[in-house]
Amino acid sequence: MLLLHISDIHFRSPDCLNPDLDPDRPYRTRLIQDVRERVAELGSAGAILIGGDIAFKGAPEEYTTAMTWIKELAAVAGCPPERIFVIPGNHDVDRSLILRTAAVRNAQAAISKADPQWREREFRTQISDPDTARSLVTPISAYNDFAKVFNCQVYLPDHLYWKQDLELEDGVTLRVFGLTSTILSGERGLNDTRESLYLSPLQTVLDPVDDVVNLAFCHHPPDWLMDQDDVNDAICGRSSIHMFGHKHRQRITREDGYVRFSAGAVNPDRNEPGWMPGYNLVRISISGVGTERRIVVEAHLRQWQSNPDRFRAVSTAQNETVFSHTIRFPGDARAKARFAEPLVSVSSPANPLVTADANLNEVDAEAAMGDPSTRNLIFRFWSLTASARREITLKLGLITKDELTVPEPERYGRALIRAGERDQVSELGAEVAKRERT
Repeated sequence: MLLLHISDIHFRSPDCLNPDLDPDRPYRTRLIQDVRERVAELGSAGAILIGGDIAFKGAPEEYTTAMTWIKELAAVAGCPPERIFVIPGNHDVDRSLILRTAAVRNAQAAISKADPQWREREFRTQISDPDTARSLVTPISAYNDFAKVFNCQVYLPDHLYWKQDLELEDGVTLRVFGLTSTILSGERGLNDTRESLYLSPLQTVLDPVDDVVNLAFCHHPPDWLMDQDDVNDAICGRSSIHMFGHKHRQRITREDGYVRFSAGAVNPDRNEPGWMPGYNLVRISISGVGTERRIVVEAHLRQWQSNPDRFRAVSTAQNETVFSHTIRFPGDARAKARFAEPLVSVSSPANPLVTADANLNEVDAEAAMGDPSTRNLIFRFWSLTASARREITLKLGLITKDELTVPEPERYGRALIRAGERDQVSELGAEVAKRERT
């Protein structure tokens, strides 16, 4: 599967609202042209991962412009819009709202000022209170309205991050974890500093189940987090592929157990030192069988050059234009036992056929919604009118009347996940199709 990895687009209003007066537009146009040429050579992108900072100040009009460009990018990449995945960055946070809202400042301060050994407990306390939880995500309200169509919105406590499955070959699943590093971003309305943000152990479970390759996807790299050591250890130990943004520096790190990408920035500030737009195309495949399975990564790093204006390939130390890396399939020690010996039956009066490994890889309802047809349904659901969405979800019992006061990204985000958990996706599809015909 070919992944298109971009980050830090920075649609800045009012500049981006008038294409003829937007000095950043030519770089985005050249990127689209370069992607068109690359997919003609490499094949269509199976998914697009956008690593945050879609907007510049978290303003609604910035996302309207961004959506138009992103759909254009998806079209030239040969990727359907429902296979686009997004996460928030610090520029997707409305800092002016934090300055105006004491509840947000108080909740952020309670977490950031907690003693490190009690911070996780304080974090849980804050996000478990409905009013406080809503305050913490209020600064990314415009982002959530944009991200809801991709099922990538953030609401607390149960959707602090998202996870979606993409199918690779030979029964292997690529599970993408979209992590949220912006809960404390913009504290007191100020710019973030290194080690001022918090991810928490709630986001780094990254359950290393059989036949699944974990991809950790986050705007801020670990060195921007106050819990950076714990986060880095968890991500390195439980995920084979890492994708970050924020630093505006394009990098690839290849280690025995993982490969890590920094996307660079589609539109870094033109006045910053080392200014150089960039993006990545990453192909992930599986080779071998049984205990000889390997994850094969082939990365094309594309970087801007001026005079003439174009994106060009970043070369390896050996002057090659493809960065190749092979990783032993995760869980190889357990896999050796699984492939070498038959499963041992567990005697059970209720079910004599249950095996020892029966529950090791249960279907994850949210992750399974990464299925192309289901994500297409989610995209269609959000294209309906607000009244149609309300009518369908109430009819199917996916929301309660009490939840009608909850913001739409959270209300229907919960409803869609419930449809997966309750095996009601087909019913939901039938109801959406009815409304589309009227």
